[in-house]
Amino acid sequence: MPAFSAPDGTELAYHLTGEGPPLVCVPGGPMQASAYLGDLGGLSAHRRLVLLDLRGTGESATPDDPSSYRCDRQVDDVEALREHLGLDRLDLLGHSGGTNLALLYAARHPERLRSLMLISPSVYAVGVPVSGEVRRETALLRRDEPWFATGFEALGEIGAGRAAAGHWAAVSPFFYGRWDATAQAHHAAGEDQRNQEAAAAYGAEGAFDPEVTRAGLGRLDAPVLLLAGEVDLNSPPPVVRELAGLFPKAEVVVQAGASHFPWLDDPERFVATTAGFPYSA
Repeated sequence: MPAFSAPDGTELAYHLTGEGPPLVCVPGGPMQASAYLGDLGGLSAHRRLVLLDLRGTGESATPDDPSSYRCDRQVDDVEALREHLGLDRLDLLGHSGGTNLALLYAARHPERLRSLMLISPSVYAVGVPVSGEVRRETALLRRDEPWFATGFEALGEIGAGRAAAGHWAAVSPFFYGRWDATAQAHHAAGEDQRNQEAAAAYGAEGAFDPEVTRAGLGRLDAPVLLLAGEVDLNSPPPVVRELAGLFPKAEVVVQAGASHFPWLDDPERFVATTAGFPYSA
C-alpha cells in the first residue's frame, strides 16, 4: 500500500487504480475511507486515480492529536501528497464533504491546481446556505418512488430538529438515483467506513472561514467543474450554481436522474462528463 508522511508524522495511505494523467481524489463522509469511491464508475479507464485515505480512515494511521481531524488542518496533508507524488500542479477531485477540504486547498494553494472537480459538493467551507425550501422542492422530484412517503415524513422530522436513528435510515434512498440492491449495498458498506470521531471534529469551530476562502477562490485561475445530481438533497443544483459563481472559470453540469453518488446512478454519463476534463478523453 503506497503511503507518505503528513507534516505531523502521521502515516497516510492512498490507493492507485487506472491509467492516464493522475487525478487526486478526496473522499467525503465526512471522514469516510476512500473505498466507497470505487473506480468512479469507470473513470479509471481514462485517469490514474489517486484515492486518498484521510487520516484515521481506511489504511491511514490514526493521528496522535484528534484535533488534527479538523478540515482546515488537513489541507497540509493534501499538499504533502502533492509533494510526495512529485507533481508541480494537481488535478484534484473532491466528493461531498471532501469538497470542503478541496475548496480550502484551492483557496490556500491556488497556484498548485491545474484543475478542480467538485462532485456533489458540500458548501460549508464557503457559507452558501441551503434552504429547507430548496431541499423540499428537490425531494418532491421523487414523489413517485415507493419509499417516498416514509422518507419525506422523516425528512420533515429531521428538518424540524427531531431527528432519530430511524429517520436517517428512512431518508437514505434520497441519496441514490435508484434505491436498488447496488445502492443498498453501497450505503451499508459506507456506514462501516466512516470514522465518527473524526467526522465530529472535521467541521469543529474554527475549521471554516467563508470570507477568507471565498477571497482565495476568486484568485484561482484553474478551470473548475461542478457536477450536481438532479435529485440530490445534499447538494441541490441551485446551490451548486451559486457555488460556481465564486470561481473565475467554472462549469456546472447537472446529471439527470442522479443523486449524491452520480457515478453509481449512471456511470456512462458520469464518465462522459469527467473523463475529458480538463484533458481530451
